[in-house]
Amino acid sequence: MSDRPHLFSLRIGHALREALAEGYDLNKLGKDLLAGVSVGIIAIPLAMALAIASGVAPQYGLYTAIIAGFVIALTGGARYSISGPTAAFVVILYPVALKYGLSGLLIATVLSGILLLVMAVMRLGRLIEYIPESVTLGFTGGIAVVIATLQIKDFFGLAIADMPEHYVDKLLALAQNLPQLSSPSLLVASVTMAVMLLWPKLKTVVPAHLPALFTGTVLALLLLQFGFELDTIGSRFSYTAPDGSSGNGIPPYLPYFDWPWLRPGPEGQMLTFSWQLAKDLLAAAFAMAMLGAIESLLCAVVLDGMSGRRHSANSELFGQGLGNIITPFFGGITATAALARSSANFKAGAQSPFAAMVHALVLLLGLVLLAQLLSYLPMAALAALLIIVAWNMSEAPKAVRLLKTAPRSDIWVFITCFSLTVLFDMVIAITTGILLAALLFVKEIAEMSRVTDISSNRKQVEQPIPDGWQVLKISGPLFFAAAERIFADIAQLTGHSRGIVLYMDGVPLLDAGGLAALNKLLSKCSKNNTELLITDLQFQPLKTLARAGVQPLPGVLSFYPTLREALEQLYSRAPQD
Repeated sequence: MSDRPHLFSLRIGHALREALAEGYDLNKLGKDLLAGVSVGIIAIPLAMALAIASGVAPQYGLYTAIIAGFVIALTGGARYSISGPTAAFVVILYPVALKYGLSGLLIATVLSGILLLVMAVMRLGRLIEYIPESVTLGFTGGIAVVIATLQIKDFFGLAIADMPEHYVDKLLALAQNLPQLSSPSLLVASVTMAVMLLWPKLKTVVPAHLPALFTGTVLALLLLQFGFELDTIGSRFSYTAPDGSSGNGIPPYLPYFDWPWLRPGPEGQMLTFSWQLAKDLLAAAFAMAMLGAIESLLCAVVLDGMSGRRHSANSELFGQGLGNIITPFFGGITATAALARSSANFKAGAQSPFAAMVHALVLLLGLVLLAQLLSYLPMAALAALLIIVAWNMSEAPKAVRLLKTAPRSDIWVFITCFSLTVLFDMVIAITTGILLAALLFVKEIAEMSRVTDISSNRKQVEQPIPDGWQVLKISGPLFFAAAERIFADIAQLTGHSRGIVLYMDGVPLLDAGGLAALNKLLSKCSKNNTELLITDLQFQPLKTLARAGVQPLPGVLSFYPTLREALEQLYSRAPQD
């Protein structure tokens, strides 16, 4: 019962209020400041790289981490979570940005935030428990493959203006352009990746991607000095300053308020907001909301295991929804809790959501003070970074273990979800995966229901029963997928039996389908003059029969509390039969 408040509660700022109620002092503030600064430094290049991978300019990733990171920490229900752009969203956001531009992506984000608020108000935070691991591993693995595929272009420095929409077409385009790879880009990307892979062996507190990006950037600057061509953030992206002048890289200005539909649309054209546009974007918004809920709550569950605390699932959904509604008005894209950054936050000593707010302020300072330096980051180095991020999020060791040890049904669910994520999209993958998992689960449960003849089992039937009678034990739930088979098997015995005793102590459930199958059996018994004695009904089946008005029928149906009482009645009638 102690878990129930955490499962069903909903209040704005639950995590912050809980932390303050426990007592907050200067010591905890100092720890939050250190954790926030550490995670903020980590998040700067990640936020930019994820925005680029999502199809928008890098500054929008920083805006997301700043605004959403602060708002969600202030209003959410998970104490240690750090929110911002995440790799999981790339496969959803990239096609939207490609088709509708930044403005369409921002509108879809607002819609997803509204859906998250609705989920919170409806207390749906607990539904994360009902998503099988095979589905989660399938779509995260598929997302990782798509993200890694999207980075091949910059990793090898391929001159592809626009990547095709469908995955197979992407592979064909990459294969056709691979012979024209850029050696400088490949060198920078390879060195960056090598540093990221080798750095953890030094066991320092500095995260691997910071020295890796620094090394890749220095190498890129040297190559540029020698006349080699390399794409950097400064060479690929430009902006217009408030005074009308233009600049390269990231604008060193604070995010500003503007209506999402007034931001640049496809090919720089403005979108006209309409209900039709909202309807067109609703499918993408639903996918964003579902993935945001899954990612945020999974992150909170992992942090609960690390910290020994409990998050408020519905409060966290509310905070995520509010953050995704507010952030697009300042140019930020879709945000959710990021597991890697949240884990780093907790390990750095965070005590409360103030650490996440400090992280947002560090990003704000980085945007204003470091914009010029960040423009030197090479695209090849960021591609290498995202490939490692994709590998980490894929949870490949877990997936391999599942393929080796899980039941066949879970393996099929994983393969289906993985394939559909790669070839189509995440909404189709998750929907199909959950439906397939549910159907296979129903099939397995139905196969567990069985009927056994215990007439000769002297542990349960102590004396021989009269000729023409049988004692059958039913085990398992009698629901629509199992009851028809079970009662049909019993009905076949009625043609040559005087009577049947049904021992139903092992039947926890009788649904409408089971009731209909039982009525068919009773009709068969009445037709064949076979008597049916039902014993040991559990509460739920007894309640179902009572609500349906099933009554004893002389010579056809009778009920007994226990098997012993039914047999005693049978023995007492034996001399008369």
